[in-house]
Amino acid sequence: MKNATPNPTIYPTDLAEMSVAQLAALPPAQKLEIDANLIKAIDWLKKARSKFDSALDLAYGERARFALRDSGRDFGTVHLTDGALHLEFVLPKKVVWDQKKLTELAQRIATAGERPEHYLDIKLSMSETRYAKLRDEFAAQFADARTVDEGKPAFTLTIEGGAS
Repeated sequence: MKNATPNPTIYPTDLAEMSVAQLAALPPAQKLEIDANLIKAIDWLKKARSKFDSALDLAYGERARFALRDSGRDFGTVHLTDGALHLEFVLPKKVVWDQKKLTELAQRIATAGERPEHYLDIKLSMSETRYAKLRDEFAAQFADARTVDEGKPAFTLTIEGGAS
């Protein structure tokens, strides 16, 4: 930190230089400040990135898409230059499958005597809400197929009796 006396402001350079143990030892008010500042910074960075990406698309997107089409592709990667600036433009293909129609196709494939998993990626899951509502004897049949692991912990910091 910048000085040894308590300082209510932790700057980004200070934060980057501090160990996890040092951060954990900070007083609650500083933890709250850091949390609030990180939330604001992440939001600002997301908005700035989105705005800059839109500016790049405005400046180079049409030229890049033309280069893709000119090479006989609708999606993929092209390289452009603007003076000394080199740009790699990646336009990925985004495919969304209609789940209801795929389910119907899987049923038709099975009815025809074929195995749907030879044609489709099949992933079965059950919501925890549904699982919790199962009768005990029925839930027992599902128990061996269920694994519970920890997710990533999340913390929300607030001051007692005050605004966050």
